Amino acid sequence: MNVENHPVVTREAWLAARQQHLAHEKAFTRERDRLSAERRALPWVKVDKDYHFQSASGELKLNDLFGKHSQLIIYHFMFAKDWQEGCQGCSFLSDHIDGANQHLAHHDVAVVAVSHAPFNEFQAFKQRMGWKFDWVSSEGCDFNYDFGVCARAEDVAEGKATYNYEKTDSAEEEMPGLSVFYRNDQGEIFHTYSTYARGLDMLVGAYHYLDLTPKGRNEDEIMEWVRHHDRYDEAMKPGCCHGEQRS
Repeated sequence: MNVENHPVVTREAWLAARQQHLAHEKAFTRERDRLSAERRALPWVKVDKDYHFQSASGELKLNDLFGKHSQLIIYHFMFAKDWQEGCQGCSFLSDHIDGANQHLAHHDVAVVAVSHAPFNEFQAFKQRMGWKFDWVSSEGCDFNYDFGVCARAEDVAEGKATYNYEKTDSAEEEMPGLSVFYRNDQGEIFHTYSTYARGLDMLVGAYHYLDLTPKGRNEDEIMEWVRHHDRYDEAMKPGCCHGEQRS
């Protein structure tokens, strides 16, 4: 983005423009609050299916992922069988989890990443990234398919796959997303919300920092500049979020 010819004005003119923009910011904040309330008011779906996950301590059920909390946020991390490293975009988002988790864990919220690959296949990558959050495998169950982040190969080939609540011929077998669950005092579990694609932006704090700067996100394709955080010094060609993580 070229910022060299940007308008430059007096402090008084800048203040008038800033105050006008502040009114728009406040309107956006009120609209965001309304949207968040609408999200919380969405109806729920009871989860009766017996999902199982693989972890460092063995097999877990969905109920186990809550720990002592009543609310569970699951990030659907793109990491399929035989991949050597995780999706760059998912990794960018996941770099923000541990900081938030220090606070969420004390406010009745568990955060867990779930991937389709066998559990042992992403342990080295997790260690390389230095992440501490819980990350389990859904290998052998329909969890990723049921919650809209995995598609059958035949459905992708035939253009029948769905993503972000609509059928699309651009879907891949692995896609990112987030799902939220609630567990009541009787131990019943409910699916309350899922979001995909740009709906995940709210979890990427670095983007919100960039949105405050003159150049903004400064990208032609979403996350084209993003690298695994230990690879920014390497000379790499720009790539998409999903295109460089397969073995």
